[in-house]
Amino acid sequence: MLTLQSRYASRGVNTVRRADKWAFRTAEDLGFLLRREEQETRPLSRAALETLAIIAYHQPATRAEIEEVRGVATGKGTIDLLLEAGWIRMRGRRRTPGRPVTYGTTEAFLDHFGLEAPGDLPGLDELKGSGLLSNRLPPSLQIPLPFEGALRDDEDPLEPGDEDEVEDNS
Repeated sequence: MLTLQSRYASRGVNTVRRADKWAFRTAEDLGFLLRREEQETRPLSRAALETLAIIAYHQPATRAEIEEVRGVATGKGTIDLLLEAGWIRMRGRRRTPGRPVTYGTTEAFLDHFGLEAPGDLPGLDELKGSGLLSNRLPPSLQIPLPFEGALRDDEDPLEPGDEDEVEDNS
């Protein structure tokens, strides 16, 4: 891979690692040449951003766990929007009563945000330094490290038809 990186470094193309794969990306200094102006982007709602952040940092997370962290109910449309965008996926089912679906981030999420792995998400000090978090947070506040494996011990794999399920049982 180092050979490819050095070969393309002077050609306006960079190789980047995303999850366990490699991808070609246009060099940042040439990106303006390939941008499409007709591309319309809609910003995510605050609820969707909060839900995405909770899933990214707490994955695998159930809908009930997301609601517990947010302190409010999460609309079905919010999770559906993130699933349709391809930034989250249904991972499995928690081994608890009701067998709620667990959610985690996808390779598309990592690629969009320029991350190699979920563990590359910014930590508490980085978030404070960028001004995204207040410096008056309680000293006991900790940002969890996302789980980067397949399924955890408290998760079962999805069964056929689970991905077509509209509502989870949390």
